[in-house]
Amino acid sequence: MGTTTGPAFTFAAPGRLVFGAGRSAELPDLVAEFGVRPLVVTGSNPSRHAELLASLGDPAVATVKGEPTLGAVRQAVDAARTAEADVVVGVGGGAVLDTAKAVAGLAASESDPLDHLEVVGLGLPLPPVVLPWIGVPTTAGTGSEMTNNAVVTSLEHGVKASIRGRSLLAEVALVDPLLTLECPPAVTASSGLDALTQCLEAYVTHQANPLTDGFCREGLRRAASGLRRAYADGSDVSARTDMALCAALSGLALANAKLGAVHGFAGPLGGMIGAAHGTICASLLPSATRVNVAALTARGDGTALARYTEAAEIITGRGDVAALLAWLDETNELLGVPGLADLGLTEDRLDEAVAKGQASSSMKGNPITLTEDELQQILRAALD
Repeated sequence: MGTTTGPAFTFAAPGRLVFGAGRSAELPDLVAEFGVRPLVVTGSNPSRHAELLASLGDPAVATVKGEPTLGAVRQAVDAARTAEADVVVGVGGGAVLDTAKAVAGLAASESDPLDHLEVVGLGLPLPPVVLPWIGVPTTAGTGSEMTNNAVVTSLEHGVKASIRGRSLLAEVALVDPLLTLECPPAVTASSGLDALTQCLEAYVTHQANPLTDGFCREGLRRAASGLRRAYADGSDVSARTDMALCAALSGLALANAKLGAVHGFAGPLGGMIGAAHGTICASLLPSATRVNVAALTARGDGTALARYTEAAEIITGRGDVAALLAWLDETNELLGVPGLADLGLTEDRLDEAVAKGQASSSMKGNPITLTEDELQQILRAALD
């Protein structure tokens, strides 16, 4: 008698997701569940969140400017140790949340970030004792509050890599769409397209599973509904809610499946040219999708093609991959997404970008192994 086996997968998530407009008011009570000496990690202008920080009394604060570097993480870890913090709160975009996550993983020990950084560091397991942390995103993009890795830039090596471990999952992800209302249009565009990319890549990857499929489908639907509206009118709470939910779902999906060529390139390019992660992803998404579809068609992989067709139906209402490609092109144009050349990538560095992209972990999740020529096609099409 033959036997059949169902799907087998592992799923990890934050201890709790608290979602909804106005729910950031619950932050003081949530913090009090885990400690009495919070360190708040936030952006370079803490006054943007003055009311929220004031609700915590007089917390110690560490600021992050731009993408998190090894130096910035070390400074924030030192701030936590000096304050004898017993809980970490990240209030900001993906860079802030990644920094908060790294601080939570390192501050309770004598570890240095490079001890645990993948690729260019030692990649050691995280210390057994970590601090609890709460993620409060103020952009709708990376879904970092949902994941167990912190992306850190080594300026010395020109590389972005991760500190990773199950213990980096947040105790609470507190997602309040109202905190994204002040995001400027360019940030709304880049972060929202990053969230969309994460849902699409996690949906077509060969490492998807039934749970991530559900998150991706709903995330794609929310992005189709909310992305352009949130860009056109930042005060549209319904659109902001759609995108906040899309981002959260994308984080759950990527943490438990894989991504693909867009993120395979985005990490290395971030280290090479110093541009913001979300903007790089937005620039790459149309060309990477187009090259993937062409490669899948040429090499006869119907499973992933069917996924792209389903995504097209969710986003455009038409079960036609051409409609999806047209929607992505049009969205990038409407949202003013710059090309990679405008972000600092030059033709003489394309070979370097391809080599680094091929070695990245995200590239291994792409639904088909792309040739060097196909990878070059993605970059060249995204230059302009």
